[in-house]
Amino acid sequence: MASQISESDLLHKLDIFKIQGKDKRGHKILRITGKSFPARFLSVDVLKEYLDEYIFPRLSKKPFSVLYMHTGVQRTDNFQGISALRSIYDAIPVTVKDNLQSVYFLHPGLQSRLFLATFGRLFFGDGLYGKLRYLSRVDYLWEHIRRNEIEVPDFVYDHDEDMEYRPMMMEYGWDSDDPHPRVYAAPAVAVDSPSASIYSMRCIS
Repeated sequence: MASQISESDLLHKLDIFKIQGKDKRGHKILRITGKSFPARFLSVDVLKEYLDEYIFPRLSKKPFSVLYMHTGVQRTDNFQGISALRSIYDAIPVTVKDNLQSVYFLHPGLQSRLFLATFGRLFFGDGLYGKLRYLSRVDYLWEHIRRNEIEVPDFVYDHDEDMEYRPMMMEYGWDSDDPHPRVYAAPAVAVDSPSASIYSMRCIS
């Protein structure tokens, strides 16, 4: 029990989930900071209990949108795996799922784009997948969300600046803090550039 309390306190302290601001349609925003998620130290059960107690009750009565900041996410540090993600999704109350209007996915990596394009409907259904909006730059975010009502961490802006000087990251979705991006061939997968065939089912980044 002490371990669970400690993990719950950690979630509070890291401010990973925060209801803040509104989008331009007037819907409240659930901001999720992926880089802050302590996947190696947090159990799925504790996460679901935390969401049930502190987040879901505040989202069950009115429409809302999600801003998920994928900036700087690393598989080993911030991602618990597909089965854990599916378990969390299945635990979301029906009223909360029904109220979800849009998911703004900021700074998606190429692997996450390809995975969701291939398996998104299978894992999460057409309803959630159809609400997904990819945003490669912070500037595009303000087309959907009221700029002065939500906090964006400095490292997210830093990532945008990195992409100005490293355009390959923007074209292929490599994370700014990954010094050795891995490339895998997958001829059957089509991407924007005809010469690009980069894919891995071993991780989502």
